[in-house]
Amino acid sequence: MRVRDCLMSTIVHFDVPADDGERAKKFYSALFGWKFEPVPGMEYNLFTTTNLDGTPGVGGGMGKRMDPSQRMLNYFGVPSLDAAMKQVKNLGGKVISQKMAVPGMGYLASCIDTEGNIFGLWEENAQAK
Repeated sequence: MRVRDCLMSTIVHFDVPADDGERAKKFYSALFGWKFEPVPGMEYNLFTTTNLDGTPGVGGGMGKRMDPSQRMLNYFGVPSLDAAMKQVKNLGGKVISQKMAVPGMGYLASCIDTEGNIFGLWEENAQAK
């Protein structure tokens, strides 16, 4: 099955890297009203957004910036990470970080499109180890 034969993918999560997590949480809480929940055992906080009509929006996470060039990263939901990574390569893109498990949540990978834009792929899977 090809990824494009599945439902249209949408942004399901986005990461916000921060040099100073407390400063960044204060900023986004004041600006957008985001409420942060720490992930036990990690230097990472999850948050949810709210659409303009008040319904729940896309969820995100904030963690320590790992590299000076690291920027916000959007993750697109896919039914099969392996199939999507293969399709990225077939279409002329690049996979820049291989499949990585987020235990109990799913799998992710980072890619570059044909225009040099970095994006993420996310496969939800509660069995991920």
